[in-house]
Amino acid sequence: MRSTPHKVLAATACAVAALAAAVLPAVQAGAATAPAAAPRAAAACAPAQVVANGGFESGTSPWSQSQTSVITSRAGQSAHGGSSFAWLNGVGGTHTDTLSQNVTIPSGCSSATLTFWLHIDTAETTTSTKYDKLTAKIGTTTLATYSNLDKNTGYAQKSFDVSAFTGQTVNVAFTGTEDSSLQTSFVVDDVALDTSGGTTPPGDSTRTPAAPSYTVSLSSNTSGTVWTGHESATFTNASATALGEVYLRLWDNYHGTCAAMPITVTNVTGGTAGALTVGCTALKIDLPAPLTQGQSATIGFDLGITVPSGADRFGYDGAFSMLGNALPVLAVRDGSGWHLDPYTNNGESFYSLASDFKVTLDHPSTLLVPATGASVDTPGTSGRTLTTATATKVRDFAWAAGPFSKISGTSAAGTPVNIYSVSGISSSDAQSMLSTAKSAVDAHAARFGAYPYGELDAVIDNNYWFGGMEYPGFVLDLVSTTALTHEIAHQWWYGIVGDDEYNAPWLDEAFTDYATDLAQNKTGASCWNSVSWASASEKITNSMAYWDAHSSRYSTVIYGYGKCALHDLRRVLGDTAMAKLLKDYATSHWYGVSTTAEFKAAAQASTATDLTSFWTQHRIDG
Repeated sequence: MRSTPHKVLAATACAVAALAAAVLPAVQAGAATAPAAAPRAAAACAPAQVVANGGFESGTSPWSQSQTSVITSRAGQSAHGGSSFAWLNGVGGTHTDTLSQNVTIPSGCSSATLTFWLHIDTAETTTSTKYDKLTAKIGTTTLATYSNLDKNTGYAQKSFDVSAFTGQTVNVAFTGTEDSSLQTSFVVDDVALDTSGGTTPPGDSTRTPAAPSYTVSLSSNTSGTVWTGHESATFTNASATALGEVYLRLWDNYHGTCAAMPITVTNVTGGTAGALTVGCTALKIDLPAPLTQGQSATIGFDLGITVPSGADRFGYDGAFSMLGNALPVLAVRDGSGWHLDPYTNNGESFYSLASDFKVTLDHPSTLLVPATGASVDTPGTSGRTLTTATATKVRDFAWAAGPFSKISGTSAAGTPVNIYSVSGISSSDAQSMLSTAKSAVDAHAARFGAYPYGELDAVIDNNYWFGGMEYPGFVLDLVSTTALTHEIAHQWWYGIVGDDEYNAPWLDEAFTDYATDLAQNKTGASCWNSVSWASASEKITNSMAYWDAHSSRYSTVIYGYGKCALHDLRRVLGDTAMAKLLKDYATSHWYGVSTTAEFKAAAQASTATDLTSFWTQHRIDG
């Protein structure tokens, strides 16, 4: 749900820097104990991060290096995270450096992904000759070779599907070679190999824990970058299979390390906290006694949030903090088991059920705090304000804090819209975004059903590298008519009609981009004619595990080919039938979860034409 292809066109260099975050930064060895996995096959698998000391913060063991200076913290290069990194080559003469570690990939796991962050700088001036090279291998298989031609100003994350090696002990190795002159430095950091999938699914496919209700009270520091307080979650087991544990997703720990987590959960009540897993983004909580179907329980915990620097969906840009996915939320268990997929920076991993939130934010009165839901401000202690936001049937809760400039209006259909701008956004651009938001929310509501979230807040910052990001009733965006129209369409396709964003990203991104085209009177004429598949395995319905390993194709296929397929379906069904299909489909899945199989069935039921060949041609499986 990262904005639109606009992001890729406007910020190519940043998109490269966001390559394929298929797994999280390396887990410290002491935190690698894994819970029962998110199963998708019959064999047992405990999701785990199997590279030890992948951030090189614990000395050199168990890495083997060609010389003692490969793993280092010396001046001249910097770490991706922490203070240490692996620096191969950079000598400026004929030289070879190696770095390797044996890892055991558990058997029974359906998914195994190797990632690492790589920075390359060089004194070579050629634009055509690969003088110096770095090869990444697993076992005897070469995963990729990089060279002086791949130089970059920062780190880029590389990601590879290594599922073929499950059940084996293999060597992960990096070999750097330089020729006789002009240095090239290959700097590697935060190496990780995450596994998941494979245990026996529960007895039924009901999604649980159901009807979560979150109550949160947080207080900020003077700048809005640190928040502390308490959160509780009440939930019900909807499944016939007993619920003996739940998992909290601490998504924003992706933005730090397990040794320095931006999101901390302590003093858990109503259950016993287990080990943090999946790069410290999943926390298992064992319940005192298994919940049978229909029983409810409440867990509580103290919560700490430290916002990192950066104009990101979780980060601060100068005086302005964005807090997307900062609140821990309950993971979902369904027919595939617990969904404990890794964070992806390429798109989204988020899969959550419609929930209720009441969030009280205590902050300096100098800060405006736009948030999901309807907000009411009341005076706090001296110089402070209490912003209480209440949101019903939403999948996430997000907020921002800063000395924003705010303008407001109401759409023709009656939706209140607020635009919060960071410094540097002109008043004319803010007014343009207000006009866009008002027209977009009405256009989408007319097609898919009335907007249910009360007010709509948009935080505008042209420094967002990702273009835009959506949360219920709250979006982040550049000054861009197309991007903002897209993010507001996500209020329906992800917000109201939910989906498993990691395993079926097309169900929100393609549908949202299609809705954006309709709102902008674009017909997608002949857009399917320019489709060119990269491989036989490339499909619109592939998961983020695939796209994180093929990140350069993600936007093209999921956004571009996905919306073109929906335009083609409209041409097959006819405009009226397609409009009815989508509105009826949204109504029948209102606050629920969409699957590819359900959409295909609904589309087929809307026409006498056999759509089998259509799905095959457009590579829509499931």
